[in-house]
Amino acid sequence: MKCFQHVADIGDLKAALDEALEVKKNRFAYQHLGKNKTLLMVFFNSSLRTRLSTQKAAMNLGMNVIVLDVNQGAWKLETERGVVMDGDKSEHLLEAIPVMGCYCDLIGVRSFARFNDKQEDYEERIFEQFKQYSGRPVFAMETATVHPLQAFADLITIEEHKTCPRPKVVMTWAPHCKPLPQAVPNSFSEWMCATGYDFVIACPEGMELDERFTHGATITHNQDEALQGADFVYAKNWSAYRDPNYGKIINRDMSWTVSAQKMALTRNAHFMHCLPVRRNLVVTDDVIESPRSLVIPEAANREISAEVVIKRMLESM
Repeated sequence: MKCFQHVADIGDLKAALDEALEVKKNRFAYQHLGKNKTLLMVFFNSSLRTRLSTQKAAMNLGMNVIVLDVNQGAWKLETERGVVMDGDKSEHLLEAIPVMGCYCDLIGVRSFARFNDKQEDYEERIFEQFKQYSGRPVFAMETATVHPLQAFADLITIEEHKTCPRPKVVMTWAPHCKPLPQAVPNSFSEWMCATGYDFVIACPEGMELDERFTHGATITHNQDEALQGADFVYAKNWSAYRDPNYGKIINRDMSWTVSAQKMALTRNAHFMHCLPVRRNLVVTDDVIESPRSLVIPEAANREISAEVVIKRMLESM
């Protein structure tokens, strides 16, 4: 595997899940793969779970790890072509990327949507430049449009806790005070649609996601209806995808907050969220602290999803 960005990159999902469960039993069994190999983790944006889990996964595999925070201690990088670099940016990404490739064997990239230009975000210009110019296998640690390591960890978590072959999984939009990217819900939708689960997306009108990620899902604007009979409830805010409101908050409806009353509509569902989460805005305290909350097991499985991805990349070298 030379690139990890979409669900198709992982291949057969059952095989990937079986591999994840095997890795989880003995996460240090493949240290020979990473001996004398180096992972470079490039962060254009903040991180807690992604930073810690991916670094731990690489260490499990015997790798050396270099972490580069682009906005702290490095030259400011220009990312646009054709500009006159007479401002505060000292180095162009077109030189920086191949230089980074000289010092490592694998690269993970974290670069969020900027919301300045929808086309630019959805063309994944920064991530695509790493793929094109680094000369190394590259994986997404959340890009402008996708977060596959999170979606893979979510899938592992659902598989570990489901009680029927085809559970009902509901992803519901929830309110937020800031405009958030669509990366997590895009990837969650893409991966759930690939499973054959009964997958439902509930969101207010005007908050529909890109159909390239949601094709195959049932989409409704009635949250209460969606939650009926749910086995898993995945809460997530995202900003508007549709023009002319791309990247904007167009709805602050607090009735979409996931509360105990909302969860009572389900079939004793598990609650899920990628974290970090705004308590009593996205979800109430009693729901996230309940025994049915899976937010910590989800976060723990981020180590496993990253280890499987890095392991496969090392095996393909």
